[in-house]
Amino acid sequence: MSSRLNIWIYSIFFVLICLFYKSFARNRDTLMELSLQEYFSTLQTGKTSLVYFSQDDITVFLEELKKAAGPLHNYGISVTKVNCAKEEASKYCGKENDLTKAYLFRGNILLREFPTDTLFDVNAIIANVLFALLFNEIKYVTSLEDFENIENAMKGKTNIALIYVRAIGTPEHRSVMETAFVYGTAYQFVLTTETALLEGIGTETSDIISGRLFFFHCKLVLDLAQKCQKTVLEQPLTILNIHRFLKLMDAPLLTEVTEDPEKVSTLHLQLGLPLIFILSQQTTYEADKKTAEIVAWRLLGKAGVALLLKNSRDLNIPAHANVIFKRAEEGVPLDFLVLHDANSIISLVENNIPIQNNEPVKEYEEDDMETLNLGIQDDQVVETVYRDRKRNLPLEVIIDLTEETFNSIIMNTSSSIILFYANWEAVSLAFLQTYIDVAIKLKGMYNMLFTRVNCGDWSNVCTKQNVTEYPVIKIFKEGEKPVIYTGMLETEYLLKFIILNRISCPVKIVTIEEAEEFLNGELYKELTSYSSVSVLGIFSPSMTKEKENFIEAGDHLKGYVITGFYSEEDALILAKKYAVTLPALLLARHKEGKIDSILLPNSNANNIVQIIKSALLEIFPEITVENLPIYLRLKKPLLILFRDGNLSHKDKLEMLPLVKQKHLETLIPCWLNLKTTPVGRGILKAYFKHLPPLPLLILVDLHLRGQVSAFPLDQTINEKNILLWLQRLEAGLDSPITTLSDEDWKPPLPAYNFLSRMDATVPYTEIAQFPAPNMLTCAKTIDLQQHDNGHSEDKPAIRKEAT
Repeated sequence: MSSRLNIWIYSIFFVLICLFYKSFARNRDTLMELSLQEYFSTLQTGKTSLVYFSQDDITVFLEELKKAAGPLHNYGISVTKVNCAKEEASKYCGKENDLTKAYLFRGNILLREFPTDTLFDVNAIIANVLFALLFNEIKYVTSLEDFENIENAMKGKTNIALIYVRAIGTPEHRSVMETAFVYGTAYQFVLTTETALLEGIGTETSDIISGRLFFFHCKLVLDLAQKCQKTVLEQPLTILNIHRFLKLMDAPLLTEVTEDPEKVSTLHLQLGLPLIFILSQQTTYEADKKTAEIVAWRLLGKAGVALLLKNSRDLNIPAHANVIFKRAEEGVPLDFLVLHDANSIISLVENNIPIQNNEPVKEYEEDDMETLNLGIQDDQVVETVYRDRKRNLPLEVIIDLTEETFNSIIMNTSSSIILFYANWEAVSLAFLQTYIDVAIKLKGMYNMLFTRVNCGDWSNVCTKQNVTEYPVIKIFKEGEKPVIYTGMLETEYLLKFIILNRISCPVKIVTIEEAEEFLNGELYKELTSYSSVSVLGIFSPSMTKEKENFIEAGDHLKGYVITGFYSEEDALILAKKYAVTLPALLLARHKEGKIDSILLPNSNANNIVQIIKSALLEIFPEITVENLPIYLRLKKPLLILFRDGNLSHKDKLEMLPLVKQKHLETLIPCWLNLKTTPVGRGILKAYFKHLPPLPLLILVDLHLRGQVSAFPLDQTINEKNILLWLQRLEAGLDSPITTLSDEDWKPPLPAYNFLSRMDATVPYTEIAQFPAPNMLTCAKTIDLQQHDNGHSEDKPAIRKEAT
């Protein structure tokens, strides 16, 4: 049933991405018109703007400038027309020849002047502006020697996209610039307008009219004497064609499969290209693999190639066939063929899938991206990251470490926070903004030093620190082991982790009075807003092993929850007050003002970690995209109250008694706010085909039968009706509104497995089950106000829910 779970969660990410991009498209700016004084008074530091100073509105250029305003706004560039009054004196408004130029500013710094005759239409405007902003990332070359120098420099490092356009400012040039703005750090882009250079790399120029893209595979070339293999985009230079081509260049060259070819889906099929299966036996595996690699290189960008290992008798493949041809169209049967050499396979593809060289070049429209399938849409996330990277970041707030300075900074600083990242990797660039935001918030506080290491430049440093994935945050404190951050890559979570790491948990508590201050939140008052629960372990002095286990568990939870321990001679006084036997945990829930007591018989460090994490889960939580995986790992049906806003007092009165009286122990009762988690609307529409009236109670059984049941719309959601409804469902008297598909739905490529990436960053990934009953025995819950009144008599060790 895990496939139903995957479908449900992938749909959340898909709908969120779609909502984001539709919202983004609706808010595109147009050409602003300001006076000279208004424009210079509204300049923002780091904000890029294209400005035209004018005294005459009757101009063709202004019409084209209006068309360019929306697309440029998508890249963070505002477009403004400044109306120059004749009496105003300015170096931009003063002379007549100055009025025939447009100016590119970053803040109040002039980056570039453009004569308006070079900005002859919307394509030329966008192409020239982006070209000016990307001058450090796109190499312009005019000779073969210049290109060969770049090629040698990139060997073993990154691949090259060499683009020829007939002139600067053409539609093809615009397409290239927009692509480079998105993928600029993924490849080395090289631009030329010289046909002589193309002849130098062995390309016929007679059929090249407007432009051509050549992809040089240099990343895997380690020998300077070896040439980088070249693949040509044979379609016109449009945004979609270039994007599709680069996706294919990043796809695995050869895929090895053992399953039924009918069930195999790859990026090539999703992009409308065929997939060739070359069949192999164990005895001929090496020779077949070499043939498959030759075919894959020859068909790169035209078809996918897979090596099918025939090690299963269940595959319904004719015995004589050695090649299978699978078309991208659904419902088309497979072709089982007998082909004797690589050239025959290549001819098969090229004869069946002709390249459309006469496709008309069209201007890029943002809505076109929505026609692509999931494989393309996932890359919109990367596209957004690269667009955001154009913002000027205040990198001066974090120290850039090198191989020479790394050790000296760590040795001479009491507390250092280090971001290990790669400047070519999309998530690293996005997280760098978060890291800077946190550094700014904590600037001058707590004597913490924020630093960064670019693993692209200092790979030896990252290797020595065992950093193999990016980005990674480590906190180095004098005399302690480094602590690694494994939480969500967002400002709120990182800020909480860093602040909670200020204290070295678990804290040793030495007096009863200090223990009480710890439990009521007074001891670390400034931290309780970051950790709503404080955990105190209490032990007798002789319980050395139990205390060591708790200290190990507290060290594991450092940065996520405040922990402390008390093991003095009078520990029994504390145990009697909270009606527990030693060893035990006291969980102080500061928001609710109550304390839960938990016994720890024969618990090792891992068990204690599980107990604390399980105790931190809410009894009636709000479900969000971030915490959903944590609750799904409990493998219980979800009883979700969908609301268009926050919980009402009536909701709590009806739902909480059911939870506290343990009528819902086999379920996970929760609620979802459609205003803060709008993907819930998409979920309801998938269940009902329309958006039903709210509030609405839904039971989703993801793990067993895949059934979705809805509380009757004509009944009031109250305690009595909910219990009767659940009883009818259990007895099979009510039918589900829908059943989730049991189809195995996987991400198109390993890089798109966002669930595994989320698992790697959620700090509570180990929660699969609650501890067994013999591991976890709960004592009573005691209200803090009751303690203040002196009610501490001993009572039986049973759990009593807070009222």
